[in-house]
Amino acid sequence: MVGSAPAAELIDRDATGVTLAANAKGEALLTYHKGGALKRVLVWGAINARNPVPGTKQVSFRLDYSGGYGKYHTKYWLSFTNTCAKYDGPVLPNVVASCKAADGTYWVAQEWPEPLPDLGFTPWTSGQKQDWLEVSHWSGPVAQLEVGMHWVYGGRFQSIYGRYTYAERPVHGFGTTQLGAPTDGFGRLIFLDTFDSVYGSGWRRENSFVPHNPSGVFCYGFYPFDPTKGGYQHPPGQTATRGPGIGTQYRLTAQGPGVTPDVGAVVSGLHPYDGSNQADVQLEQQAATAIATWGDKSCKTS
Repeated sequence: MVGSAPAAELIDRDATGVTLAANAKGEALLTYHKGGALKRVLVWGAINARNPVPGTKQVSFRLDYSGGYGKYHTKYWLSFTNTCAKYDGPVLPNVVASCKAADGTYWVAQEWPEPLPDLGFTPWTSGQKQDWLEVSHWSGPVAQLEVGMHWVYGGRFQSIYGRYTYAERPVHGFGTTQLGAPTDGFGRLIFLDTFDSVYGSGWRRENSFVPHNPSGVFCYGFYPFDPTKGGYQHPPGQTATRGPGIGTQYRLTAQGPGVTPDVGAVVSGLHPYDGSNQADVQLEQQAATAIATWGDKSCKTS
């Protein structure tokens, strides 16, 4: 179980009517409503992401929540010249606004319920129900999620595994809290949702985790969990064992490294393992080979 950390870059929560403009100076202007108030946020100062190197810092935006008045001491939003063209970049999850700047770079706003509770619980606090608004700015390819499914512990449990990379190098941080949340600007969370599972119909949050240092590999087994242990939040009185959260599909959403966008992937769930089925045996072998090729020794492969 892990807590929440900033994604591509968190701007606000529960925003509506989001619009995005960008000028030729490398600035973007986000406009939206929150609680009946009109908000304007000027964003600048970062693009793409740095690969993780100890002792360095990840790139991050500079933000002016007065719409440019703090930076320029004028009502800058009134003279902001939007030079954005129609977005023609990669398909991304949870996009609410996007554009292609005059210099060929991309700006995207994404909004989604990042703080949902783990283990399939229905949100019971206002904070868990919030949609987080994030903005990104990049050129070139975005981060890549390679994802596969297999079984572990002799076929008793389903497991999802994969690798998270950016610019052909692993995405990872250099430390986590006791609950698994990143402690530096390079660490990124991968959120896992399960569809039509034992928790109920539709998508439910199963858990979240970080890719391993230094491989960028991740793996997660669908096991029973005690919600009273490991730092999980649970509704008052609901202390029974949860899961395994096996569903018909699994959805991964990974926080973009640096100020690149969040990316996602969806894979189908597995049937019960059959050791006499050659296809099942081959799937297990493929998973073990992939994990070994990626240089990871932390993931269980059988």
